[in-house]
Amino acid sequence: MSLRDFPKKTVRGVTLRADPPRESVFRVVQLDAEMHEYPGMVAQGQREKLHRHMSNEMGSLDIAAQCLSDFPQAPWELRFELARQAWDESRHVLALYRKLRKLGGRKGEFPIANFEWSVTCSLDTLAARLAVQNRTFEAGQLDLLGSLPRHWREAGDDEAAETLEAILNDEVQHVRFANRWLKELVRQKPTALLDIVRALQFLNVANEALSARDGEINAVGTPLATSQGKAIEVNIECRREAEFSEEEIHAAIRKAGMGSILPATAQR
Repeated sequence: MSLRDFPKKTVRGVTLRADPPRESVFRVVQLDAEMHEYPGMVAQGQREKLHRHMSNEMGSLDIAAQCLSDFPQAPWELRFELARQAWDESRHVLALYRKLRKLGGRKGEFPIANFEWSVTCSLDTLAARLAVQNRTFEAGQLDLLGSLPRHWREAGDDEAAETLEAILNDEVQHVRFANRWLKELVRQKPTALLDIVRALQFLNVANEALSARDGEINAVGTPLATSQGKAIEVNIECRREAEFSEEEIHAAIRKAGMGSILPATAQR
């Protein structure tokens, strides 16, 4: 059976892999406008942030495990990294769930979405999945987790901040092993580079279709930031540890709208 013979869904005209199984307590949605997100660090917003992050880690676990299942002929060392990642993600889920419970929250309290799973597991090569999930989505987590602990400390919750910092340490390795193995996979099979390019093009199409539209609000009335309006703090130190090149880091900085801080030579 082909890897593309999987259950599908269509969202805003884009065909994606159907959502993974979830307990009935969870309400799965497809768009940011259906999610709950609250401004600032109000109590309900804190719980929603933890709940959303917990759901995202569940998705990362599912993706790593699905790669192990779908690509049994991958090099043993790469399969070991994926198995380790699955273990890491399971610990992240439990840590976030424990913290959620301490704040009076519960699983299923807020809607969840499975965008990363639905995009990544639509791809039928391991190189493509590593490029999208680890090198793109999880690299974005490096940036997000670089700033989130500060916000939790400002809200007076050092425990949450320390939990996120521990998760960040693992995510660096998840991105780093993908960077290393993508180079090796392309060296072994140069056409893998075409798979990566097509995968990133598909990700761009999905992002364009499903991103928030101007003027949209979410299910609790919070205005949604469009892709142009989202502030990004690039985690330069962790991207270096994950073995992105300086050129790639500079590109991320420019994309975040901070190109003016780069030296003149880097801007050129």
